[in-house]
Amino acid sequence: MNDTELKELTHEVVAISKIAGQYLKGEIQKLKSADVMEKGIHNLVTYVDKSSEKMLVDALEQLLPEAGFIAEEGTATRLGQDYNWIIDPLDGTTNYIHSVPLYSVSLALKYQDEIVIGVIYEPNLDECFYTWKGGASYLNGEVIHVSATPDMNHSLFATGFPYYDYSKLAPYMDFFEHLMRYSRGIRRLGSAAVDLAYVACGRYDGFYEYGLSSWDVAAGTLIVQNAGGMNTDFNEGKNYIFGKELISVNPYIYQEFQTVFAKYFNNNESKNYSTKNYE
Repeated sequence: MNDTELKELTHEVVAISKIAGQYLKGEIQKLKSADVMEKGIHNLVTYVDKSSEKMLVDALEQLLPEAGFIAEEGTATRLGQDYNWIIDPLDGTTNYIHSVPLYSVSLALKYQDEIVIGVIYEPNLDECFYTWKGGASYLNGEVIHVSATPDMNHSLFATGFPYYDYSKLAPYMDFFEHLMRYSRGIRRLGSAAVDLAYVACGRYDGFYEYGLSSWDVAAGTLIVQNAGGMNTDFNEGKNYIFGKELISVNPYIYQEFQTVFAKYFNNNESKNYSTKNYE
């Protein structure tokens, strides 16, 4: 698929994401406590997640019949030989259940081992972030870029709180404290996809989190990359789509962030974090 074909396909995916996002927005007031189910510890799902995903799968199948699916709610499980859609039909389900108006639809297309399309739609502000391989990153048709903030002290960061995997909680909390002291602050919106979109357009200077799934980050990391940002796993490697951990920052603070971050998470010889009991 060439650049022009990818661009045209991306715009069709944008339209599909908006239909699903408006469906989410329309259903939020209809949701009842009986509609909420637990997939795991603090891992919630509703009929809206599932029906939105089915809507997306049906529409995307028509666009690219040969593609398979990696979808959070499992409404489609067939894998394609080369192309696979990575779908989060409702990123921010806990927000959604509590009527907090911050959630999103996240759609990515993977060709073999590479993400080639990324679309994130946040319906409450009617903001659609999107890109394709070889293209710029956009917000509602306007080109976006990551921030030019030159150091961590002047940066605003985003993260997510672990809700089932507490294996890295001690260094996580100590790094959190470091950022409280030596940055402009940390935000936790409750949608990793939106966090990444906000890094891409310069609202945040960086994002980090562990315990993530591919559908949380596949679209957003390509949008960040094509907006001039940098993505790594916690060891400065490239295993961030399926590796469950991600750092996304602007290029100007990249080295400083990685150096400080490693003192808390990756320096096994002389761990620089406290041994507080957070259990």
